[in-house]
Amino acid sequence: MGPQTEQIVRRKLSDEVFSRLRSMITSGELEPGDEMPSERELMERFGVGRPAIREAMQSLANMGLVVISHGERAKVLELTAQSIFRQVDMTAKIMLSKSSDSLEHLKSARIFFERGMAREAAAKASKQDISALREILERQRAALGQAEAFISADMEFHTRIAAISGNPIFIAISEAMLAWLKEYHTEMLIWTGKEKLTLAEHAEIITCLESNDPDAAEHAVLRHLERSRALYASKNARGDMAHLAG
Repeated sequence: MGPQTEQIVRRKLSDEVFSRLRSMITSGELEPGDEMPSERELMERFGVGRPAIREAMQSLANMGLVVISHGERAKVLELTAQSIFRQVDMTAKIMLSKSSDSLEHLKSARIFFERGMAREAAAKASKQDISALREILERQRAALGQAEAFISADMEFHTRIAAISGNPIFIAISEAMLAWLKEYHTEMLIWTGKEKLTLAEHAEIITCLESNDPDAAEHAVLRHLERSRALYASKNARGDMAHLAG
């Protein structure tokens, strides 16, 4: 038997253009906020047609390296932890919708993460941080009966705790996990009528953070999230619970 052949596949023109454009960004030739060269300029510079330029530009946009606005030149985006997580946002939501195991794993990861964030926040929380959390809690209390506004304030509360760390990656992780969990939470929280218990638990968490007590803060967050864990349910589970309640 002769040696196996190893085919070398010729790269598409758009792939080569994509590599050149990405290098322009990563080398610093183009900075965040800069406009990309026009399609015509790039066609002349690389000696390729418009389709290859457009395909390469779309690949850059899909990676979050540029933003394409209709009628305007593409602009280079600043890469942040938030922009990186947004690139996987839709994929993560699809994965969760197709796998109850993935949803359970995410709930566990979120609890693990928030316990650490509570300890970090208790050690670092300033008077301004506590005031900000109290203001969010009051907005959440005022939003009782308004599902979207209530959940929005709920998410803001937990992300604000992560922000006390001063670490932008922690903030981005908090925002991402909460966004992925959101659609599994809103209906169940309102349907079960647990909003007032959520408010009381949030108030307790603030008290522990204000006391700069990491153990108490961690335990308060753990009680809150373990209790509310069942409220993040798949659509099938919602239907089962509604059926049992009926």
